[in-house]
Amino acid sequence: MKLIRIITPLVVGALIGLLSPSANASLTSDLTDGQHVLLMRHADAPGYGDPKGYQLDKCSTQRNLGELGKRQSVLIGEWLSGQGITSAKVMSSPWCRCLDTAKLLNKGTATISPALGSFFDDMSLEKQQTQDLEKLIQSQLNSNPKVSLILVTHHVNIQAYTGKVVDVGDMVLVKVDKNGKYLSHQLYPSPKS
Repeated sequence: MKLIRIITPLVVGALIGLLSPSANASLTSDLTDGQHVLLMRHADAPGYGDPKGYQLDKCSTQRNLGELGKRQSVLIGEWLSGQGITSAKVMSSPWCRCLDTAKLLNKGTATISPALGSFFDDMSLEKQQTQDLEKLIQSQLNSNPKVSLILVTHHVNIQAYTGKVVDVGDMVLVKVDKNGKYLSHQLYPSPKS
């Protein structure tokens, strides 16, 4: 009986070890097949919306990451490394909370793209922003199909593109067609500390 208590955890641990690499390999291989992109909502930024009169070129006027959001961004970057994503093409919304999230992932230089910008203040822009997102994805995957693409954006953008409501720091692996249009998705909730 004592031997069974010792062996059982070892067997379970070995089985988990065997299963984990295939899950890791799956995300890594999906993101380098030229048909997938990882959309991510920015990490925790206390509040709702942006203050009246905010300016995109002045972070101090916007809703920004708090300490929890900064730690969450680093943790997500570490989680991605554990999945085999050690570097990527990282693109961000112009909003500071997205750009700071993208930088703290530590996966490469973050590039700003207006196609990832929020339309929360003007929902009439949803269709155009979604079309711009599709074009961005299409051009990035066509020019760099073997490079993991991580796009840090806002909940409204992700919901408009995928139909999925996501929480802060959540990631959505999206399979796209050759025109960058959404086909299907898999949710990866933000890892917890």
